[in-house]
Amino acid sequence: MAGTRPTVSVLILSWNGRQHLEICLAALAAQLDPGVSWELLVLDNGSSDGTVAWVRATHPRVQLVESDRNLGFCAGNNRLAELAAGEALVFLNNDTRPEPDWLRALVDAWRGAPDDVAAVAGRIVDWEGERLDFGRGIWTFDGHAFQLDFRRPLATARTPRSGEELLFPCGGNMLVRRRSFLETGGFDPRYFAYLEDVDLGWRLWAGGERVIACAEAIVRHRSAATSDRLGVFDRGFLFERNALLTAYTNLDAEQWPRLMPAIWLAYVSRIEALLVAGDPSAIVLRTDPFCGQLADERDTAPVRQSFAQKLAQHGAPELLRRGVRRLGRQLATWGQGSGRGERFRVDHPQTLSHLRAASLFLRALDESAARRLVVQSRRRRSDRELFERFPLYLVPTYPGDTRLFASSGFASFLPPDLPLVRASLGEIMEWSGAESAG
Repeated sequence: MAGTRPTVSVLILSWNGRQHLEICLAALAAQLDPGVSWELLVLDNGSSDGTVAWVRATHPRVQLVESDRNLGFCAGNNRLAELAAGEALVFLNNDTRPEPDWLRALVDAWRGAPDDVAAVAGRIVDWEGERLDFGRGIWTFDGHAFQLDFRRPLATARTPRSGEELLFPCGGNMLVRRRSFLETGGFDPRYFAYLEDVDLGWRLWAGGERVIACAEAIVRHRSAATSDRLGVFDRGFLFERNALLTAYTNLDAEQWPRLMPAIWLAYVSRIEALLVAGDPSAIVLRTDPFCGQLADERDTAPVRQSFAQKLAQHGAPELLRRGVRRLGRQLATWGQGSGRGERFRVDHPQTLSHLRAASLFLRALDESAARRLVVQSRRRRSDRELFERFPLYLVPTYPGDTRLFASSGFASFLPPDLPLVRASLGEIMEWSGAESAG
């Protein structure tokens, strides 16, 4: 790491991860010469495991940055990016072991790429080097994303070739031009963690830049070694809230009014399905109080204005505003019953994570709207073009999704010319179990 002005800055966060750093920093010390000068910055994210004292004693050349609290992945890495001196930033998870030629591969790919390439995505494999963790990502219509072929054997996994375009890099193994990272706003600190790299990739592409793969830049990863400590339902909250933020903030002026109604319909459908699945007494939600039957078992129903008629009369933005207000009222009254003894408690953890995500998203709506204006002001490439390069996926993931996505009613919410790929979780990744957050 010689030189007065490093070309590359390697950035690592650690939260009570000293045991991971011991392996990761040793692997970094054994890196082959990347052909440029580089520096290493580590931010201790409020650890209580002696990380600070250990790094100072055993790795004095590491630039150690301390935080008295856990800033999260996004704000923590943004802080390191501001302090970094390199022309390029390399983000690396602390629970990884880079191969000896990892940094050289990233640097070579970046230096050999056209000027419009802002980021290079490395490959992540499991600790044994046998299965894929991240090669490429796919996105869904509602702001979620998946690691394609996650946990599949490398011999059969669909992995990108070096130089192939990717929608987004994985934040645990990526190089990005520092200027591009800062000008596009860095990682959105509201996210804390999860989907921040999807959001960043979308903004880079929309701003006229590109992301490419580097198959040779390999790190081995102890998947979920840090994230498991957050708890599955707190992680679920972050997945849901951040997916809403990603779609709301990034969809352009053409696609925003076309997709947001379908996104909110899916979100409300999932909350209703989770409520009923989590508490049998919540079946009251599906009972018509005026005929005493389940809503989908009635022979007749009042004549109501169709969605197409409402869309033509009010427009998509006004329908979205009405839907948001209606959801807010429902969140405030769910569980209180109808006054006829129809009551239930909302204590199912996964349901609560969805409700919390919706509630906090709604309460930060003005802040999100301001953020959206800034993001859209930088746009140089339309979402229509992005969807043609990287089609959106429709993947049943939660209770109720399979039925909803197969319905003609839901289809009427989707733009008919939108390129959508329908797939199951099993087709996307190595998966077993019932529908749930992934």
